[in-house]
Amino acid sequence: MSIIAQHADVFLILACIFGFFMAWGIGANDVANAMGTSVGSGAITIWQAVIIAGIFEFLGAWLAGGQVTQTISKGLIHPELFAAQPELLVIGMLSALLGAGVFLMVASLRGMPVSTGQSIIGGILGFALVSLGSDPVNWGAIGKIVLSWIVSPIIAGVIAFLLFESIRRLIFNHPNPAEGARRYVPFYVFLAALVIGLVTLIKGLSHIGLDLSTGTSVLIAIVLGLVAAGIAALLLRRIDLSPEARLTDRYRNVERVFGYAQIFTAATMAFAHGSNDVANAIGPVAAVVNVISHPDQIGTESQLAGWVLVLGGAGIVVGLATYGHRVIRTIGAGITELTPTRGFSAELSAASTVVLATWFGIPVSTTQTLVGAVLGVGMARGLRALNLNVLGGVFAGWLLTLPGAALFTAVFYFILKAIFV
Repeated sequence: MSIIAQHADVFLILACIFGFFMAWGIGANDVANAMGTSVGSGAITIWQAVIIAGIFEFLGAWLAGGQVTQTISKGLIHPELFAAQPELLVIGMLSALLGAGVFLMVASLRGMPVSTGQSIIGGILGFALVSLGSDPVNWGAIGKIVLSWIVSPIIAGVIAFLLFESIRRLIFNHPNPAEGARRYVPFYVFLAALVIGLVTLIKGLSHIGLDLSTGTSVLIAIVLGLVAAGIAALLLRRIDLSPEARLTDRYRNVERVFGYAQIFTAATMAFAHGSNDVANAIGPVAAVVNVISHPDQIGTESQLAGWVLVLGGAGIVVGLATYGHRVIRTIGAGITELTPTRGFSAELSAASTVVLATWFGIPVSTTQTLVGAVLGVGMARGLRALNLNVLGGVFAGWLLTLPGAALFTAVFYFILKAIFV
């Protein structure tokens, strides 16, 4: 206790710095994966992606990031086992932030898209194992998260495959593709707005004092979906889809329609990513703040400070703006050739999967979810549409993430422990 009291200010400052650094890594690496499909399809430019993602990543982190943060900060280990030496928990969480952040920086410098969720979990496991052995680790929670890494890409891939197939059958195979687009695109936009509205209203706003009943939240989300669908219908009128145009021109114009729709799904994906992945940066920060504030109440429920969510959201935005454009270019054109319809399907399915995970407080990998969605779209066109060399490199990076972050964390843990204990 005396060590925490003696260095409380230093620990808090380091938690903010390391948390911001980790959030920067998320913005530089993971957000690029979320926005890469929009850029790769040509729906938006790379700097438009930076602006859109910056706004909606921050809103997602601030409005809907609290649920998953509780899982990261307290669900992966049993913090009560550190009650006799709470300073070890503080040093461990600081080490996890720094170790995972350094791994993300190295991966981003090499243009390697990796899972930020796996990196912070590897960091927390690394410090837990070198500090008190395997006892503090909540293996049940770890198993649940690892299972989500396997299940979420499959779910996203299936949804993306079905979405793209529905677009192909309802619109491209329609006798008049233009009429099919005008009829069905607003429905797809409605689905995206409905999903994002539900998770925000039901799970995301309680920590800022706005508690709504489930029925009220569903009603508001439906209204939001209808408004978004109405806006999409208005935008469709601005595009020339006249039946007199040549067939190739009509298909091209339909792709333009989905280009507009993909702007919305890009914002949806950014919001979903911010709500889920901000936990990877601020979960350990929240744990440090709680231990410093109540060192004698380790393991008890505590309120998540709103400024911690703001810190994480700001770090993600800075990381995206300063370095995210490189990985966006890699993801946007590396795995498979994307068009607005394919990118729309991938983004909407990935966003839906991530939002559902956030709803249930399960931290999933946006990288793996999006790659699964892109794979689903590619599989709709056959294996030849996929760049297996790029996929092999992506999978190799996933395998290296957890042990790599754990190794960095273990080194930083011993350094910080030597300094403060």
